[in-house]
Amino acid sequence: MAFKRKLSRGIGTSLTSVGAYTAPSSTEVTIIGLAIANVSTSAISVEASVYDGVNDTYLVKGATVVAGGTLVVVGGDQKVVLEPGDSVRVASSDASSVDVVLSILEV
Repeated sequence: MAFKRKLSRGIGTSLTSVGAYTAPSSTEVTIIGLAIANVSTSAISVEASVYDGVNDTYLVKGATVVAGGTLVVVGGDQKVVLEPGDSVRVASSDASSVDVVLSILEV
């Protein structure tokens, strides 16, 4: 069992895999935290999804994050399970405008 943190800085308008992380085979992965911070000076909209290698299934889409604010997509009582080969992808309405912290538990 291992807690891990994956980071991505300056994500922009293309869906980008957070921390270039893909759930490994033979491993159970639980997302215990996903925070998206707006590092720009104006409000933006963001989206986050679980990508299974073919399709994006959205956790949030078109959510507004104020300048300097943070959207906690997963945390507290909510958890999300990743299957082998899954990744978490994030995009923003503006270029290089979000930093992302993904916290996971691998078993």
